[in-house]
Amino acid sequence: MSHFIKLSFFLTGLIVFSYGISIAITVQHLGIHPWDVMNIGLFEKFGLTIGSWNIIIGGMLILGSLILDRRYLHVGTFLNALLVGPLVDFFLWVNIFPKFPHLVGEMITLMIGIVLMGVGGGMYSASGFGAGPRDGFMLSISDKTGISISNVRILLESSVLIVGWLIGGPVFVFTFVYTFIQSPLFQMSFLYCTRLKKQLLTHVQTERNLPL
Repeated sequence: MSHFIKLSFFLTGLIVFSYGISIAITVQHLGIHPWDVMNIGLFEKFGLTIGSWNIIIGGMLILGSLILDRRYLHVGTFLNALLVGPLVDFFLWVNIFPKFPHLVGEMITLMIGIVLMGVGGGMYSASGFGAGPRDGFMLSISDKTGISISNVRILLESSVLIVGWLIGGPVFVFTFVYTFIQSPLFQMSFLYCTRLKKQLLTHVQTERNLPL
């Protein structure tokens, strides 16, 4: 039962996170997350799908973590790399998204996507199945170099953003505010889901120890 609870948090978080990415992509002209800027740039320049590039980049980051420090690699890291891309492609194909007219409506749409990405990211991270490829890679770099995690995130995402922009990825105002909005949401979701998971696991353990 404990594994089922953790897996439920993980898979639900991945689905919510992927749907949030897909929503943001529908209004990409307002600006999207640096990693998605690069994925879309690669898609427009070389083909395949946005989800396929998500898998490819995730695999490269896992390889980098294997070289630097494999302590952050767990089964969830590989599942994240393999599932988020296909889920994003699926949601884009199904095309069931909130649609609002005019600029204000598009900004609301993007905010919904950012919120879902933050909540979903915190949820799957709280499952205990391991960090995602991006987070694992950043943590590995931080450990090896001694640079703070926040500074590593800024440097890495800035580099990714520049590469994505150079190959034609969409960059606009919201690209630069993602971290300020999404990171607090991620933290709140992570802390809440961690507490909820512990409560559920404690409840299950207590029931198992009850006398028949």
